[in-house]
Amino acid sequence: MGDSVKFALRSDTLIKKKVNFLKELGKNKDINNSDIFIERALNDKSSIVRREATSSLGRLRDPKYKNVFVKITSDKDPKVVMQAIRALLAIGVTNKELRYLESLKNHKNEMIQASIRERQHHKTGNKNHKDHPGYLTNVTVNASTIEVMELIEDESVHLTFTSPPYYNARDYSFYESYEDYLDFLEACFKSVHRITKEGRFLIVNTSPIIVPRLSRQHSSKRYPIPFDLHNRIINNGWEFIDDIIWLKPEYSVKNRVGGFQQHRKPLGYKPNTTTEMLMVYRKKTDKLLDWNIRSYDLDIVSKSLVKGEFETTNVWKINPKSSKDHTAIFPKELCERVISYYSYVGDLVYDPFAGSGTFGATASKMGRNFFMTELDKGYFNVIRKNFINLDLFQKQEPRFYNLEDFKRAIHDFNG
Repeated sequence: MGDSVKFALRSDTLIKKKVNFLKELGKNKDINNSDIFIERALNDKSSIVRREATSSLGRLRDPKYKNVFVKITSDKDPKVVMQAIRALLAIGVTNKELRYLESLKNHKNEMIQASIRERQHHKTGNKNHKDHPGYLTNVTVNASTIEVMELIEDESVHLTFTSPPYYNARDYSFYESYEDYLDFLEACFKSVHRITKEGRFLIVNTSPIIVPRLSRQHSSKRYPIPFDLHNRIINNGWEFIDDIIWLKPEYSVKNRVGGFQQHRKPLGYKPNTTTEMLMVYRKKTDKLLDWNIRSYDLDIVSKSLVKGEFETTNVWKINPKSSKDHTAIFPKELCERVISYYSYVGDLVYDPFAGSGTFGATASKMGRNFFMTELDKGYFNVIRKNFINLDLFQKQEPRFYNLEDFKRAIHDFNG
């Protein structure tokens, strides 16, 4: 065994001894041990020891040590800082100390920011968390999604799942520049954030896309949409949760590898793209998921349980779908998984870019209420046509509005 390993082992042993010693002293809650705690909390080289010393000092609940805890909040280890914050709050703080703690919401470390937000927003929550405005129940609006969302009150939606229009790769979408496209999506998901209930989910289905070349003298351009969009989303109050890969069979995608298959020349390799990404985000909250679950009655929780087999990995093998009405529709199976994994029976689920309305129809059959917006008049008419004679779960018949009719519906609902 080398000298460096022996030294590390001796160091670890010493740290454990210090921690155990401080822990035992702390259990006694003896004010005479305070000097030991303060010395170790401020000066020990091990952050583990400093944290335990801070914890032991906090157990004394003595206001005269509040200045010590304030000093400890300058520690480099965020866990030590949060221990000091918890000690201060347990003792009780003056307005001056309160202002100091609130200044820590601008701390560089995200764990400390979250700790301060938790103090600021500690509450039991909205009793109507499971409810939603009736004017949104099973409604589809033919208008710009951002214009529509401006009319909706805060925290109305439980889940949003959507596939934004492609960037200039389909005949139904055109943007002057890639930055304009990203700006539009950022504004959209910022609005979705406002109307989403605390701690609930947004799932965005995108993939890198290729804009075809103008001629043989030009190169095609590939845009990494999910990666460029990600930072814009999380900078607007969403927390990244998961990345789910939607894997499609190779026969269903455009053949990009054909040329390389013939010439086999390096630099010319372009694989067939068989994947899309479902990026899962949650509206930032300091509450645990249990808080959301407890807002539902036990019978709703029971009805919403995911039954039978479920996907255990983040790779979902699902065949794509298309129709004469729309070239890139959501597969029903994809909608079913998202709805069952991320919502409860009776929830309001939203698709800002509804296309042919598969998400809404699937949601209704699964006991959820849907809300959708679709700008294209042709696709809006397709949705209306597809909902005729559907055997829907919900008693509330689907309603279809233009923007002005939707405004009047909100006005009539609010009296």
